[in-house]
Amino acid sequence: MKDSATHGARLITLVAAMTLTLGAVNVQAAGTEHPGTTPGEMRYKGAPVPIKPEEAKETVSPKAPAVSAEEFTHAKQIYFERCAGCHGVLRKGATGKPLTPDITQPKGTEYLKAFIGYGSPAGMPNWLTSGALTEAEVDLMARFLQHEPPVPPEYSLADMKASWKVLVPPDQRPKKQQNDLNLSNLFSVTLRDDGKIALIDGDSKKIVSTIETGYAVHISRMSASGRYLFVIGRDAQINLIDLWMKEPANVAVIKVGLEARSVETSKYKGYEDKYAIAGTYWPPQFVIMDGDTLEPKKIVSTRGMTVDTQEYHPEPRVAAIVASHEHPEFIVNVKETGKILLVNYEDIDNLKMTEIGAARFLHDGGWDVTKRYFITAANQSNKIAVVDSKEGELEALVDVGKIPHPGRGANFNDPKFGPVWATSDLGDEGIAVIGTDPEDHKANAWKVVRTLKGQGGGSLFIKTHPKSTNLYVDTALNPDEKISQSVAVFDINNLDKGFEVIDIAGMAGLGEGPKRVVQPEYNEAGDEVWFSVWSGSKQESAIVVLDDKTRKLKAVIKDKRLITPTGKFNVNNTMHDVY
Repeated sequence: MKDSATHGARLITLVAAMTLTLGAVNVQAAGTEHPGTTPGEMRYKGAPVPIKPEEAKETVSPKAPAVSAEEFTHAKQIYFERCAGCHGVLRKGATGKPLTPDITQPKGTEYLKAFIGYGSPAGMPNWLTSGALTEAEVDLMARFLQHEPPVPPEYSLADMKASWKVLVPPDQRPKKQQNDLNLSNLFSVTLRDDGKIALIDGDSKKIVSTIETGYAVHISRMSASGRYLFVIGRDAQINLIDLWMKEPANVAVIKVGLEARSVETSKYKGYEDKYAIAGTYWPPQFVIMDGDTLEPKKIVSTRGMTVDTQEYHPEPRVAAIVASHEHPEFIVNVKETGKILLVNYEDIDNLKMTEIGAARFLHDGGWDVTKRYFITAANQSNKIAVVDSKEGELEALVDVGKIPHPGRGANFNDPKFGPVWATSDLGDEGIAVIGTDPEDHKANAWKVVRTLKGQGGGSLFIKTHPKSTNLYVDTALNPDEKISQSVAVFDINNLDKGFEVIDIAGMAGLGEGPKRVVQPEYNEAGDEVWFSVWSGSKQESAIVVLDDKTRKLKAVIKDKRLITPTGKFNVNNTMHDVY
């Protein structure tokens, strides 16, 4: 006990004395939240990486403290589950600081134990005092971080082709729709922890079917024709689903890497349904595929120099991808380098790309109402980048609140400032409203014309519809239960009035569970808005449907197959970029 107390006192003294390269360290009581980073941010940043620890090649550094083979395996698992989402798979730094041996070895084991255990005001969690890691695990991680980072394998064209399966060849698929579903009002709903999506009929509110997909589905995207549904999971598996079949089902599948977030299809006139593209977090690259079979055709690495300091980054992950309506191009966000790529697919054998320097840590975004301007968040830079897809150039960088996280954002006509696009924030309660009309409202274009105050931080999605006068903002990652289980709704015609709080989780009538309310999504007509009430995999979840005009409950969808519902994608709205 005496040795333990002495060791603890030494750590606290060390922590209090140091303010070094890795960031100032903060000592705090056990179990307290980290003061420099909201719990919502940590839930967002600290998501596990779906890379199997055994796949990562180990490199032992002679100058680093000893780590046994068994310890190395355990440390890799902790790192991929707890740390890689923030510091990067290769520890080169992402939203968190770099943790490479040239930095960690000079600090030494005792410093690193203090840093890991007690955290820092810059955003490092207090893994020991919060109870997330034991003293032995903190000691292990302090030694592990002084070795070279284990490197996951690359993922080649041969690897992709080995995983690629065409389950139903195109010539054996229906020539016309074989079911009586109203496809325009069909919803693809992510069942995050069940490895499936649910197709829900927007008219009857009934589950049509559930379809096997990959791990932790991230998004669903529609082909330009509205026939094919593309689903990508965080494990980088893509499922191609034919909605024309009598019973919609997978017709092709491929794994394009080890971790991914984004998929999109060609939409430019003359190229509808011709190509698909997917971007991966690991390896850092994107691949262009045939749109009706997923056959991989062209892989492009995104490794390169950062837009600000012009330094090489080995792990720039591919975030949002959208299909241009102005040219036969895909618009690709490269997260860590801060570059936006305009990838022309007219001739993929002689690929042409326009590189646009924006700001680092590009994440999600969407189109303005004209579908000319791509508006996207550089989240850790606290900026919104605007790209003119017609001219192929950066139009503006707009300073906004802390960690903007718009999803695809929300377009509406502000009664005072004209056409605008809005984003909520993960890191604070702000909602930035940005002017988007450089022709008729030039003075307001690409400026924050007003900042609304929402319920708090932890927002993931903001949404409205061209036929609606409501603006909904979720706060799914807010640590306050009442806030995370409700939404704020603004009257677009009276934004100065503030918001109304709607207790969505209360409407669902569920039992135990976190019941986080996430991602407003409209139906085709724009007169209903759907919310996921997201609980644990062993707990009951639901989807709540509101009458948009009255803001009153219209339906609650419950089903034993509705396991951890999160994202919902209406076919019509997704196909036509309506948001």
